[in-house]
Amino acid sequence: MPESRELAELPYAPYLVAPDGELEQGDDYDTVHFQDVSFTDVKAGNTRFAESAFSSVDFGNGHFRRAKFNDVWIHTGQFVGTDLVETTWLDTEIITSVLAGAAMFDAELTRVSFFGCKIVSVNLRNTKLREVAFVNCKLRSVDFGAAALTKVTFPGSSLEEVEFERAKMSKVDFRGAAELGLHSGHGSLKGATISSLQLVDLAPAFAQVLGVTVQD
Repeated sequence: MPESRELAELPYAPYLVAPDGELEQGDDYDTVHFQDVSFTDVKAGNTRFAESAFSSVDFGNGHFRRAKFNDVWIHTGQFVGTDLVETTWLDTEIITSVLAGAAMFDAELTRVSFFGCKIVSVNLRNTKLREVAFVNCKLRSVDFGAAALTKVTFPGSSLEEVEFERAKMSKVDFRGAAELGLHSGHGSLKGATISSLQLVDLAPAFAQVLGVTVQD
């Protein structure tokens, strides 16, 4: 099971500096450490963050549409109602954070790891996820509709009322999930691996999708 890193373990930690002024839309931020700040209602679309860290940051209803997060570390972030549409995430760690009611459709996540996060009512429709790990997370009412998932894992995570309608999966592994509760999209699990116990739990839904009547 992958493990999160501490701030001091980041290779760019010695070079981090405090931000100079407010976030500006379309600006580039390299080796910046944002700590104990609020981005509520900030407009930061098309902004690029590289080798940067966020500690106890409230993204609130901020607008980060088409922003790029490259080699970023986020600890105790609050993404409540945040606009993350068409954002790009690469080599990023998100730790003990909350994502609730966030719009994240049409985004791209590559080599992203979520550790101990609470992810509730997040719209991930049409999102591309490659080599993404949800570790000891709680996902509830998350919409992966029409998303493309490749090499995605859920070790120790609980999935409740999650939607995978029309999702495309390749090498997706649910076996380590503590709970696999799907609201829809059972027929889209082709390309995924589940455990025998999970199969037993999902069997009634699979039978319904296939139009099979189970009767003793």
